[in-house]
Amino acid sequence: MPEQSGISGEPVTRQPLSFLVLYALAWAGGAIAYVPFLTILLPVRVAALAPGGPQQAVLWLSAIAFCGAIAASAGHILFGWLSDVTRTRPPWVALGLALSCSLLLFVPLAQSLETLILIVMLWQLGLNMMLAPLAAWGADCVPNGQKGLLGGLLAFAPGLGALAGALVTIPGIASADGRLILVALTVAAAVLPALLMGTRAAPADVAAPSLTAEAPRRSAALRMWAARLLVQVAEAALFSFLYLWLHSIDPAVEDYLTARVFSLVLVLSAPAALLAGRWADRRSRPFAPLVACTLVAPFGLVGMALAHSVTAGIISYAVFGFSTSIFLALHSAQTLRTLPDSSRRGRDLGLFNLTNTMPSLVMPWFTLALVPWFGFSGLFLLFAALALVAAILLAALGTNPAPKN
Repeated sequence: MPEQSGISGEPVTRQPLSFLVLYALAWAGGAIAYVPFLTILLPVRVAALAPGGPQQAVLWLSAIAFCGAIAASAGHILFGWLSDVTRTRPPWVALGLALSCSLLLFVPLAQSLETLILIVMLWQLGLNMMLAPLAAWGADCVPNGQKGLLGGLLAFAPGLGALAGALVTIPGIASADGRLILVALTVAAAVLPALLMGTRAAPADVAAPSLTAEAPRRSAALRMWAARLLVQVAEAALFSFLYLWLHSIDPAVEDYLTARVFSLVLVLSAPAALLAGRWADRRSRPFAPLVACTLVAPFGLVGMALAHSVTAGIISYAVFGFSTSIFLALHSAQTLRTLPDSSRRGRDLGLFNLTNTMPSLVMPWFTLALVPWFGFSGLFLLFAALALVAAILLAALGTNPAPKN
């Protein structure tokens, strides 16, 4: 993307807080779209349609999730690349917003597994038509000195997605079909303000991201990609199997406890990520909080491996979940400074997005292969080792102050 200038003709070095907040709200629109739909509304729809009861519903959901993840992976790369080629982001974001919201309204029309899979795959393409250019837009516009703050603001997205799911499912607020309309309207309300604000001038340091001298951009990008993948493998498994693990410790554990633990971790980690991001900006140490988080996460995982009570398990998971939630938010923003080619940011961020979708494709099988032999404890110890590898990869980027732009 060509560098743009501010009103004075000189490249701007900071974005106004209002732009960062509206951009983060637009990013939260993605979470508001997929969290209620994929975790609540779609499973309810599948349960109503599956002819064979709960077992058939599980098979349907597995097939839909697998096909949807493939569509999301391909769509993020494709539309990120197209926004590079056309050298513009907002029109793609607007088109993806319109398509993804419209396709939600087609879900009630599906009366078969094949039709539902098709709609979900098209919806994933539309959603990633919005998200891929939106991510690249942040890379175009947000200077390195504000990427920590941006990462902290992005940390609120998962919590807003979970809050949207809780609100649209309040008994009596809407019918099953009406809930989909509410989600679509909420997503539009979150994304449109950033689009209406218009394209911001590109800051002076965007075209040449600053890194420590010992870490060239391409090498740094590869390390960031691998580190996120290793952390996401553990995070995806815990997201899917936390309840089953707690239930294995105490069969009396209720499902609402898992939901409360997830929610509490998300609520507490968001302001902590904001503070950590601001610290990283002020000290010019963009990777230091990432290294710290990947060093703390193994303590939680080892605690989970050794836990013999639900209380100890929840505390240990909270340590892991808190550190990884901060990591993922700040990583999303600091990744923008490592992209090796300023003209292919959308494509490269699509490749980074594979670290979000790949674990969901492989982790169920990975877990089923390990847990029968080594139990959950062996699985958690393996994840702790992976987190330590991620810490080593990121430490190589340097935790000393980055050069000033």
